[in-house]
Amino acid sequence: MIDLHYWPTPNGKKVTILLEECGLPYKIVPCNIQQGDQFKPEFLGMNPNHRMPVMVDREPPGGGAPITVFESGAIMMYIAEKVGRFWPQDLRGKYEVAQWVIWQMANQGPKLGECGHFRRLGDSRGDQSYAVTRFTDETNRLYGVLNNRLYRNRYVAGDEYTIADMICYPWTVNWRGQGQDIEEFKHFKRWFEEIGERPAVKRGMAVGADLSVDVSKLPAEEQARIRTIMYNQRAIPVPAE
Repeated sequence: MIDLHYWPTPNGKKVTILLEECGLPYKIVPCNIQQGDQFKPEFLGMNPNHRMPVMVDREPPGGGAPITVFESGAIMMYIAEKVGRFWPQDLRGKYEVAQWVIWQMANQGPKLGECGHFRRLGDSRGDQSYAVTRFTDETNRLYGVLNNRLYRNRYVAGDEYTIADMICYPWTVNWRGQGQDIEEFKHFKRWFEEIGERPAVKRGMAVGADLSVDVSKLPAEEQARIRTIMYNQRAIPVPAE
């Protein structure tokens, strides 16, 4: 059994898509990032970077103690390697997929996340026009990277559907909120529509729907409290000796 410490964000949904594709039994352990669960000592013991998701595999290959993995890309590599699916293990195939998984972690996720952040923020904290333009344009560039890649290949890493597709898809669902028009990206759109119709993708994207809260509908003071928890974080001090 796999425990997945999870909240329904794109980074969490990457992993639930893979778990659904693999048909592995798993249990969702809610990590309410709006309430600060990611800063609790028991969570920091699993992930010192205080971010979900975190996976605990209680039945690891070869037996022994449970294995804990944080960072969504590492979790997906672990699961795919464990089940022997969605990540070729021959040298060329392995690194064709690995480079796109790392591209998503280093480029697509952070930049699209910043794009959404500043576009939602508006001018409530001063003029954000430079940040909005900067990250909206960078988001457009990254959609172009995918579009050009998918012009040459059916899937992100080649002719096979892999974790490279699963890790990229959830971040593209909110393309409107990112200020993009997918009609600009014909080959991306073809891929986007195909991936979105996969039954396991639909199930994975739906996980935790009952946990989601529309923050914009909360009272102003509650919205402010959530922003304090989630944004402008600084270093956690080392425990007192």
